[in-house]
Amino acid sequence: MTEPNPYASGAGGPENHWGPTQPSGAPGASGYGYPNSGQGYGFPQQPGAPAPIGGAPLIAIGDIMVMNDQIITPAGNLPLRGAVWNATDMSHTEEKMPTHAIVLAIVFFIFCLLGLLFLLMKEKKTTGYIQVTVTSAGRHHQTMIPAHGPQTFPAVMGQINYARSLSSM
Repeated sequence: MTEPNPYASGAGGPENHWGPTQPSGAPGASGYGYPNSGQGYGFPQQPGAPAPIGGAPLIAIGDIMVMNDQIITPAGNLPLRGAVWNATDMSHTEEKMPTHAIVLAIVFFIFCLLGLLFLLMKEKKTTGYIQVTVTSAGRHHQTMIPAHGPQTFPAVMGQINYARSLSSM
């Protein structure tokens, strides 16, 4: 083996150490990706980036996030105090008999009369969206949340009622 032992301590010069070395020069003149590089470590800083908002989101409804004192949407920030929240259920649930139940009923009806029990099989399918709108300070934003089942609208309404209680404080 021609490589130095990485576990050897102290013996030898820089040829016995592994890994990148710090760039030479003044103490504050580190290169990209090295500690003490001035503005930060990793990605370069953007001069016009908005300041990060303190705290964790209290609730997220679709692409709407509710913070302590404001509502963050893709279109911009809205004040939380006095916001008006609305939700519209634009989903529907249909119940139908699946095709395999009809086939099984016909096949088993020929052999015994118990095949008619397959006609009691039902299949529920929910399609559509829940539309959530928020209006505050003369600005308006809406989002559409896909309905995965009949329980989606009551769950979204629970989130809306929590957001309404935060808006009234």
